[in-house]
Amino acid sequence: MNISKHEQRVLHVLAQGGAIHYERGANGKVSDITCISRDGHILTDCTFAVFDRLKKRRFIRSTGGQPYRVTQRGLGAVRAQLDNR
Repeated sequence: MNISKHEQRVLHVLAQGGAIHYERGANGKVSDITCISRDGHILTDCTFAVFDRLKKRRFIRSTGGQPYRVTQRGLGAVRAQLDNR
């Protein structure tokens, strides 16, 4: 499946335990998103367009008002990358 570099980067952070925190506007739709890694760093590659695309492909999901996390389908789509620690 074709996934852009920014989508890969966001999925990789989510697969390592990160989350996408969001806020809803007055109309009930998601208005602001922040992608936070498990170390507490904010990922700037997570734009609203990338978020919508990942959500549309069902790579990420929010359950019960919790932050968005990667799904099994998202884990299968992400390519393995070296962890630069």
